[in-house]
This record gives sequence, C-alpha cells and structure tokens, in this order.
Amino acid sequence: MAERTPHITFQHGQSFLAAIAERWNYQILREVFFGVRRFGELKRTLGISATMLTTRLNDLTELGLLEKRAYRPDKPWYEYRLTDAARELVVPAVVAITRWAESRSAGAAVDSRPLLHTTCGNETEPYLACSSCHQPILASALEPLAERQSEREKR
Repeated sequence: MAERTPHITFQHGQSFLAAIAERWNYQILREVFFGVRRFGELKRTLGISATMLTTRLNDLTELGLLEKRAYRPDKPWYEYRLTDAARELVVPAVVAITRWAESRSAGAAVDSRPLLHTTCGNETEPYLACSSCHQPILASALEPLAERQSEREKR
C-alpha cells in the first residue's frame, strides 16, 4: 500500500476541529485508540447505527485520521487504526478529554482505562509539563505569550 500524504495541516485546523467535535467522530477515535477496532465491535460499544458508523468511518478515513485494514482474506471485513498523524494530534486530546470527563462524572464512579507508556513499559498518567522547568502546567498558569508582551507594552 502506498504511503499517503497526511491530510491534516495547519490550514485545516478548523475543519479538523469541526470533525473531532462531531459526537460520533470523537467517540469512534476514542474507542479505536483504546483498542476497539472492528466495525461490529464499534457498533456494539457505541450503540450507533450501521449507516451512521459507515459514514463516520469513511469521513475519518478521508480526513487521514483512520486507516482501514482488511483482517479477513475471504471477506471484505476491516478494522480501523489511528494513523500516525492522528496518534500525534488526536491521542493527547482524547486522553485529556477522557481523563477530564472521568474525573468529573456525576453519580457512579467511572473506572479509568489504564495507559501504558511503551518507551519505559510502565503504566502512566500523562500530563502537560513545561519544557523549561518540567513542572506540570495548570490551566491557570498558562497564557499566550503575545498577551504578556502586549500587557508589558501598555505599562
């Protein structure tokens, strides 16, 4: 199979966010990341109609976020995997959103899905850290540099 050029570029940011924000697309990407890769498994796990799932899988494949691989030589049955571009961009977002939602679930406790850091082989809980001081970054301690510069200029 010829290697495809990634479809996601800076110019496509709005289209990408619109695609991810669509309810089923986010859920499909999340489940594929967590190992639910076959059509029937996705349909059962998500409770989505076959028509809607087919449409969404085709859209995500066209966007370059999923790749479709045959897993049976005798039947046209496929599984879906995140592309390298999707793993680079989508995985951090999916993990962050999933962990945020798990920590704020109302009612019954939600079990978080364990994550493995394949480089060191240990279970991990990823977080955003500063590239300079290596401390965790809290939302309240992060702002665009341009805002700070313009505040200084006003003084």
